[in-house]
Amino acid sequence: MVSTFKQALDSGDFVITSEVGPPKGTNLEKMNHHLHLLHDKVTALNVTDHQSSVMRMPSIAGCLAVLEHGGVPILQMTCRDRNRLALQADLMFAYSRGVRDVLCLTGDAVPVGDHKEGKGVFDLDSVQLLKTIRLLESGKDLGGNELDGAVEFCAGAIVTPEAQPIEPQLAKFEKKVEAGAEFFQTQAVYDLDNYAKFMSYARKFPVKILAGIVLLSSARMAKYMTENVPGIFVPQPLIDELSRAPKGEALRVGIEIAGRMIAALKREKLCDGVHIMAINKEEVVPDIIAAAGL
Repeated sequence: MVSTFKQALDSGDFVITSEVGPPKGTNLEKMNHHLHLLHDKVTALNVTDHQSSVMRMPSIAGCLAVLEHGGVPILQMTCRDRNRLALQADLMFAYSRGVRDVLCLTGDAVPVGDHKEGKGVFDLDSVQLLKTIRLLESGKDLGGNELDGAVEFCAGAIVTPEAQPIEPQLAKFEKKVEAGAEFFQTQAVYDLDNYAKFMSYARKFPVKILAGIVLLSSARMAKYMTENVPGIFVPQPLIDELSRAPKGEALRVGIEIAGRMIAALKREKLCDGVHIMAINKEEVVPDIIAAAGL
């Protein structure tokens, strides 16, 4: 069964995805509120998998909640926490419950999270996970055993267009394409001229690219990401625009910036869609979409 997300990608329409994070605990009230707001505003919703190595409810639980709300979930799956047995088992479970889309990630290092004494697994990396999905689709597992019922996923990966140097990213991008990636969601992009250079390279490959848009909620946040997050560069004019915002208005300005960038990406046909990351402010994603004129 072809996923509705894949159908949207193949249709040529401008696709919008966003993401939600499962709670740190069992209280689903906040996540359900976000799902109620977003499930019919976007093509699909990523459910993060212990993002930044912080322990939370698992991604698969969030995916089931997305389905219950009538939305389309994209299962984020990191290789940090599970070996090949567990990864394959989770893929089969997800498929059996109606999940048809997967984003394959190697995962952040354990020490950056809140369980620094934990041990990273990394039995596979994102490229190997993509290959594993394609193997499971053929009806066999990594041990060469026959499956009683295969899977069928629209599988994707990530890429960082503003990484410096860019060459290692491009090499891994090609490996992911060869391993079976059908779509890519990028790390946040703010320099559209630089992003256009990446896209002139990426368009050589038969994959769909969703440009990542991280909501800038303050000048301080923009500066922090530029100085501390590899692969993210917020141009100084955007930081200055946020700095000039009246007191209490920085978030509104950030929404306007995000909407403006999405509109430009669509107008200039620089991508096949966008992936909006509001980071704990998921309730404003509809405002970002409206600001983009979509």
